Amino acid sequence: MSVSRPRTIFITCSALGKEVKAIIRKHGWDADFLPLDSRYHLYPTKIEAAVKEKLVESDGLYERRVVVYGQCGAHKLDAIIAEHEGAIRPVGPHCYEMYGGEDFRKAVKEVPGTYILTDYLVQVWEKLIIRGLKLDKHPKLKKVMFAHYKRMIYYAQEESAVLVDKAQAIADDLGLELEVRPVGYGDLERRLVAIMEDKPQPGAEAEAADYAYPVAEAPGKISSGPETRRSSG
Repeated sequence: MSVSRPRTIFITCSALGKEVKAIIRKHGWDADFLPLDSRYHLYPTKIEAAVKEKLVESDGLYERRVVVYGQCGAHKLDAIIAEHEGAIRPVGPHCYEMYGGEDFRKAVKEVPGTYILTDYLVQVWEKLIIRGLKLDKHPKLKKVMFAHYKRMIYYAQEESAVLVDKAQAIADDLGLELEVRPVGYGDLERRLVAIMEDKPQPGAEAEAADYAYPVAEAPGKISSGPETRRSSG
C-alpha cells in the first residue's frame, strides 16, 4: 500500500531549521521538511542555486512549497520562487526581522550600529562567523568588520542560561554591550501560520538593504559591496 505524500514541504535554511520544525510540531502540520546548509549565507548565490535545485526536484509533488529564507543577499531568490507553482516565501529580509519584528525595526533605527544575535548564531558563532569568514586566520579582519558596531542585541528563541553566557562571551570579545530580548518565534511563526491558512502574512516594513550580511567571496576576503554592509551572517 502506497503512503500518500503531505501536501506541503518546507525547504528551510538550517539557521531556522530547529524553530521551523518546532512550529510544525506545535501546529500539527502534516508536512515534509528539507533543510539546506546555513553556510550558503557566506556565498548567497549558493542559496539561489540550492533553492532552485530543490524546487525543480519537487515540481508537481506538493501543492505548497514553503521556502523559509529571508532575502539574505540572494537577490534572485524571489524571482526563482515565482517560477514554481505553489512556492512561497515568508515575507521579510532576514531572520532577525522575522524574529524581532517591530522591535528589530526600532532597534536598528535607534542605534544603526546594532549587531543582532539569535539562538542559532550564538550556537554556531565559532564555526560560521569566526572560521567561516576566516577570522581565525585573518584576525585583523575582525576589527575591520566590527569597528562601527555600538551594541549587540540577542533575540532569544528559548530561555537558556548557557546560550546567554555564550552571547555574553561574544559581546565581550567584540567589546560591545549585550542586551538579551526574549522574542520566541516572533513573526516567523505568524507568517508561516498565515501561509498554511492561505491568509495574508503580517507585513515586513524593513527593506533588505537595511540590514544585510557579510559574505566570503574567497577565503579571507569579505565582500564590501552595498548589499553586504557588515552585519551578522
